Amino acid sequence: MRIAFYAPLKAPDHPRPSGDRRMAQLLMEALRLGGHEVALACRLRSWDGSGARARQERLKELGRRAAGGYLRRIEKGLKPRPDLWFTYHLYDKAPDWIGPAVAGELGIPYVVAEASLKPSRAQGPWAQGHEGCVRALNQAAAVITLNPQDAPCLGAHVPQHAMAPFLDVRPFAAAAGRRSAERKRLAQALGLDPQKPWVLAVGMMRPGAKMASYRMLGRACLGMPRGRAELLIAGDGPGRAEVEQLFARAHPASFLGQVAPEELPALYGACDVLAWPACDEAYGMALLEAQGAGLPLVVGRDGGVGAVIAEGTSALAVSPGDVLGFRRALLRLIDDGDLRARMGRAAADHVSARHGLERAARSLAEIIAPLAGSR
Repeated sequence: MRIAFYAPLKAPDHPRPSGDRRMAQLLMEALRLGGHEVALACRLRSWDGSGARARQERLKELGRRAAGGYLRRIEKGLKPRPDLWFTYHLYDKAPDWIGPAVAGELGIPYVVAEASLKPSRAQGPWAQGHEGCVRALNQAAAVITLNPQDAPCLGAHVPQHAMAPFLDVRPFAAAAGRRSAERKRLAQALGLDPQKPWVLAVGMMRPGAKMASYRMLGRACLGMPRGRAELLIAGDGPGRAEVEQLFARAHPASFLGQVAPEELPALYGACDVLAWPACDEAYGMALLEAQGAGLPLVVGRDGGVGAVIAEGTSALAVSPGDVLGFRRALLRLIDDGDLRARMGRAAADHVSARHGLERAARSLAEIIAPLAGSR
């Protein structure tokens, strides 16, 4: 099947992919693994965080033009005709103004992965985006839900298919096998003590949920004995100065800045624990990646985190906002090397069995195959 792929948030080939863009890349890879021919249909980013109506009108018009241009190129034989349109991450602030128009004109199935709606946005600054999402979902032949918390807001009439978030486990498992070498290299580069447990946090430093997680992590570290563990923080963004101030007061940390995707497996492989409060987290690609590299987690039981962990086996989870509980869980793993080792092995097994690329390819094939003859 020939599939046209579109991600309204940002193109999957963006040079500095976030978790959303990494999942877009993974979806394309999983579709190809299932035997489909996948091509990026458009790079227009329809996301708008300002709520400015004029900008949203402009983005809608650009989407209309992009859809028209795409259809004209097909008509002229300059672009192959797709058999299915696949949009990743549709929500009020990032509506799809292209896919529904193209799919409707060509009479092909329209499929969405990871859609979410907030009823409160039916009115107000993003009302137009909300309406566009509702129309797109009403047209969808299938809506793939990666975060189970999204399901209730979509409506019972939407043809939903639950699917576990996933990743390509291979580079992370390979990095775990190189742990000693990676740890030695990083210890020399950063002046870290390889005999102490290394606690890692990975997250963009931007306002909202990510900064809320950093603040909670800082408060949890504030009461920890200094010198018991090394703390590494990977991430960058407009909130970096605040994060650095937090940990200057709370616990000495090594700030790694933005780590390239190809360098992340080695970083995970060198560390011992991933700590992330996951405030209002969709599910968290870093949580999957760390487990894939054999790291146990200390996480907040928030958002869609439950979809990617085996609580009590691969992760110690605490209630949202429970700073004291988070600190206790983190100290438990810092102080118990045997527990870290057992949970690390369980984490790797959990991700390999439930969240691997091959399983995702099979799940997508099962969802898409019945649509092949639905035109």
